Amino acid sequence: MNGQPRQQALSQFLKTKRAALSPAAAGLSGGTRRRTPGLRREEVAQLAGISVTWYTWLEQGRDIRVSPPVLDEIASALRLNADERTYLYSLAFESAAERVQDRLEPVRLSPSLQRIMGELTYCPVMISDRRCNIVGWNRAAAHVFLDFDRIPPEERNMIRLLFARREFRRLAVNWEDFAQEFLSMFRTYYGQYIEDEWYERFLEEMKRMYPEFDQMWEQSRVSYAPEVHLEFRHARAGKMVYELTSLKVYGRLDLRCSIYTPAADTHTEAKLQQLMEGN
Repeated sequence: MNGQPRQQALSQFLKTKRAALSPAAAGLSGGTRRRTPGLRREEVAQLAGISVTWYTWLEQGRDIRVSPPVLDEIASALRLNADERTYLYSLAFESAAERVQDRLEPVRLSPSLQRIMGELTYCPVMISDRRCNIVGWNRAAAHVFLDFDRIPPEERNMIRLLFARREFRRLAVNWEDFAQEFLSMFRTYYGQYIEDEWYERFLEEMKRMYPEFDQMWEQSRVSYAPEVHLEFRHARAGKMVYELTSLKVYGRLDLRCSIYTPAADTHTEAKLQQLMEGN
């Protein structure tokens, strides 16, 4: 394991997961009164069957060698789910995915992907790259969210828009859940492409401009394909309820397709149809 950004990210992730895990959830006795919530370092080391010193060095972000079997034990001790384990491994081990150019290649959506977006007439669809830049959308998405054509390409970043644009804050009834789900996806990219210096610059900028982003980022989960129930209060259409499904677009470019399906037993699709027809 090497590279300061990788070590710092791994250190923060281990601390966050340790603090979030109670002794009872880990199968330990609560014992004496604790000054802070969560497990102690020695308890994680005990559960993982490793030395306290070695685990402390790992959590401190020191440049030490870690093996897959030991990392498996730490993941089990911290009760990590499948997505969190993958994120942990991406931080601990180098992979081909992280050896990327700082500059992204221009994205040209394939005709088949463009047709898919067009066929989903009453399902808002957005295509984003590994930095959560919005590189494609259909008419439904423009009506429900924003007219992305009016936003300069360099500002079409979903994470930035969630915090910067009042339209998104007013739209989502459960805005924090909405934002957290996108942060959980963004964190997966961060772990996979951590050697791309753009991520650190972007995170520093977001933390400086939006104080609430810092707290939400530290608390964000890890999810490669979250499925979310969203309730919107559209300025013109009123209440709209969607189920968000996130799909990875396989190919040379690391793209993601986010599909907002109108929830069953609601009038969402009919409202969207009227909205798009100008009624």
